[in-house]
Parts: sequence; structure tokens; C-alpha cells
Amino acid sequence: MKISNIGLQLIRKYEGFRPTMYLDSVQKPTIGIGTLIDTQEEKYLMTATITESQAYDLLKRDMLKFEDAINSSVKVKLTQNQFDALCSFVYNVGPANFKSSTLLRKLNLGDYAGAAGQFILWNKAGGKVLSGLTDRRKSERDLFNKI
Repeated sequence: MKISNIGLQLIRKYEGFRPTMYLDSVQKPTIGIGTLIDTQEEKYLMTATITESQAYDLLKRDMLKFEDAINSSVKVKLTQNQFDALCSFVYNVGPANFKSSTLLRKLNLGDYAGAAGQFILWNKAGGKVLSGLTDRRKSERDLFNKI
């Protein structure tokens, strides 16, 4: 499966857009719509100014690895809304955390309601509850549950 525009807009809503490098909530260099500047090839982004269109291009490029993490780990059928919600979640928490999560375990057991209930538990960064993450998790859960 691939993320839809609904999923991309959900990510944009919570990541925002910044045309220049900033430090995210755990002090990682970031640009655009939450794109981590984490490879040698991307070091030029530390001093760059990008457009929102370029930020979407980076997001779509990055999304390939998050889609792959979901497609390779989820063993049950998903709706597009469920997939989009998971894309937003995995984009934020990372593939490794997703793959070891109770959310994924419950989902693969066919416990969709139990999996949906797990979103809200992922509302901390650096050990602190963040209201923005709480709001994001509620939105992801609501999209996941939407038919």
C-alpha cells in the first residue's frame, strides 16, 4: 500500500512546515515537514532554505521506507485510512519502535480495537508527555478507526 493525500496532510498538520533547519523535540536537525537531516548527502540542508513543494518531495521520498516498514510488518488487511494513520505514526516514532510495538502485535492478531487503543500511549518525547503528541495520536487513532 501507499500513503494517500489524507495521510500526507495529517503528517503536514502535525509536523508543520519550516523552510530552514531546526532542532526537533529531541534535538535532531530537521527541515521541511519533519525530514530528519541524518545522512552525509543531506548536510547541505543544514544551511538551505527550501520551498513547501520541495518539503513535500522530501516527505514523499522519506515515506518509502515507512510504507515499506508497514507493508512488511503488518500481516492483516488494512483500509486506506488505517494505512495512512500508521504512516503518520511510523513517520513520527520510527520503524524500529513500530516493529517492536504492542500496537503492531495486537494488529497482527486481528485486534484492531486493541491496536487503536495503543496510539495514545505514544505521546511522550524525551520521557515527557507532549500535548501536541497527544493530539496527533488522537487524530491518528480517529483516522485508523474511520471507515
